[in-house]
This record gives sequence, structure tokens and C-alpha cells, in this order.
Amino acid sequence: MFYYLMQHEPPGHNRTIDNLLPHTMTDPAPLPMAEARIALSHLEGNVRRIRQCTGGKTRIMAVVKANAYGHGANRVAASLETAGISDFGVANIQEAMALRTGGGVRQQSAVLAFSSPLVSQIESYLRYDIAMTLCSFEILHAAEAIAAANGKKLSVHVKTDTGMGRLGLPPAETMELLRAVKNSGYLDLKGVYTHFAEGSRPDGFTALQLDRFRALVTQYESESCGTVCKHAASSGAMLCRKDSWFDMVRPGIMLYGYLPDPVMQSSVPVVPVMQMEAKVVFVKTLDTGDTVSYNRTWAAPGPRRIATIAAGYADGYPRSLSNRGSVVIGGKSFPQVGTVTMDQIMVDLGTNSDVKIGDNAILFGWEGPSADDIARITGSISYEVLCSVSNRVVRVFI
Repeated sequence: MFYYLMQHEPPGHNRTIDNLLPHTMTDPAPLPMAEARIALSHLEGNVRRIRQCTGGKTRIMAVVKANAYGHGANRVAASLETAGISDFGVANIQEAMALRTGGGVRQQSAVLAFSSPLVSQIESYLRYDIAMTLCSFEILHAAEAIAAANGKKLSVHVKTDTGMGRLGLPPAETMELLRAVKNSGYLDLKGVYTHFAEGSRPDGFTALQLDRFRALVTQYESESCGTVCKHAASSGAMLCRKDSWFDMVRPGIMLYGYLPDPVMQSSVPVVPVMQMEAKVVFVKTLDTGDTVSYNRTWAAPGPRRIATIAAGYADGYPRSLSNRGSVVIGGKSFPQVGTVTMDQIMVDLGTNSDVKIGDNAILFGWEGPSADDIARITGSISYEVLCSVSNRVVRVFI
């Protein structure tokens, strides 16, 4: 993946990548056709607003899995550290190692891998100082043996399944697992956690899961005569159930400017961090009845100017948006027409437009349609829209 960093520019400076790249025949990094502009100031602002919501006592674990929801994990994590974050969550040991070795986080920051590991991966947790999710006795016994052989303690967070049905043992069996960790000389219990199946809905099943989790951790802390870091709330529960915060919350989608459910009422006004843009590479005029793209799904109702934009479904613009989406060029919205192709889309400029080759088209972001808008049209969610922006789309940090 290609990255460019744009910062410390004087007021009024034109923030385009043209200002950063030399224009020579031997330039190895030509101007990209499509880019995802990552506004780190928006990210840091979202963190401030989340912290204002949760207060100073509740720790914040920033979820930066899936390349920080497509935004670029190392640069995002570094910016989050600047904003005071020192706990990070990733999907698995590969992502955790990349975060440690890629300069995304300092050594003193904690990194938790959410996935249950394979036995062959456990030694990497020790080597790279990654906290391991523990949710089975098989992995517990293997982890103890490997940690003992290395003469090091392994940090673990025990996960219990209160109803998500994905990872973890039921609370009663989790209690036995916690007792085994406490009696181990080579496992260091850093936390106990669970995950809600319907976190954006405060009542019903979320309330049941919360009761199950609270009963487990209350029993464990009473029996062990101590406390442990407890965490359960991701973005949804964080917004609708303050009693789910415990010692730490795990915001993910909120960091990047969206709510887990766009119809939720939120007291935290987050702002989108990513804006996806692509270049207009061709403009032509069609006559009445002329058709556009594969399968001729759109025909010009009259004379029309059509712009071809250098992004398609291989870049993360969903094919299911065909004849249903829109883009913004020069502050004006234009409908996308014809079938979305792998590398390009076409838009209807009407009959009187000054759009020209080289102009930027905003596919989604803070100045165009939102990721929620695209998700609503395609029957998806903002998470998928953001994570689908592919590696050939250059991330430009501003």
C-alpha cells in the first residue's frame, strides 16, 4: 500500500499531491488516479469527543484492526498515541506484529489481539509483547508450556461468551479458566472481556449479556480478593449503556467518524476521517439513446456529457451502486450511470458542466456522500464500505 503524508502546510496552501511529487520522466511515483484522504485532525477530534463522553477514569482501547478500518493502521495508531491513547486492539497476531514492527505504536503501549491463537503462534505473542485472547483450556496449557520454556510471562485477556456465539466459553466455564490463569506462574491476567451481539440496542439481549458478564467478573473479583480490567463496550454499547463501560471501552467505527447504526441518537458528534477521491480521466458527449458501460444498463435520455472517473469496484466502489450512486465534482453532485466496472465509473454531467479531465471526483467522505449513504443504497454497513477501499488506492494523510 502506498502512503503520502501531508502536514505542516502554510495557510492557503493547495493540499494536492502535485505539490509533493517531483515531475520528471523518471519519477517512480506518478500522481495516483484514486486516493483516500485521511484527515488525522478529524481522527484526533473524534478521540477528544469520545474522551469527553467517557470521562478521565475510563480507559480507551482504540480498535485499529483491518488496517484501521481501511485508514492505515500505523499512521492512525501513531496519531492516536499523540492524542493520548495507549491501548490498541487488532484482529490477530499478524496485525499486532505489523503494528509493533511498523512504528505504529511505542513499546509501552499495550496491544491486544482479539482472535484466539493457534498454538504455533503463541511464541510470537511473547516475542512481540502482544496480549493474547485466551478462551480455551487447550490454549491455556499450550501457552503455559511455551511461556515457561521461554522463561517469560505471557499477558492474556480472558474472553467469555455471554451470547455472541463466536469466541469464548460460557461464564461458568470461563470462571474455571480464570481460576487456572490465577494459579499459573506464567500467565499474567490483564483483563476479562466479552462482546455484545446487539450492542446498539440497550435493552433485551444486551441487558442479558451484561448481567451475565457482571455476574462473572463480580464472582471472580470476590473470589480472588482483587480487581481486574473489565471491558465489554464497543461503539454501540458505549453510546447507549453507560453501565457497560466498566474499566475500558473499545471504540472502533466511532473513531473513524461513523455510528454503528446510523439511526442511533448520539451525544458524541464524530466526523468522517476518510474521503475517497478519484480523477476524471475522460469527458465525452453522447447523443440521445447512446448507452453506457457493460450490459447497456443506461441510455442517454438526451444529449449528455459523460465523465469517466478512474475508480471502480477493484478500488472499493461497490458494483451494486450501478445507476444508483452519485459523486461530487467541484461542489456539485452528479449521478453515476451505467454498470460500475473494475477500474472506472461514469457519471452524467448533464448538458452544461465545466468538468474537465484532471478534476477530482469525491466518491464518499466529508464533502460528498457519506459511507453511510453508500451502505444504505447497497444494503451494507459503513464498516464494510471503509474496509473495502483497496490497497491500490493511495492513502494521503492530511
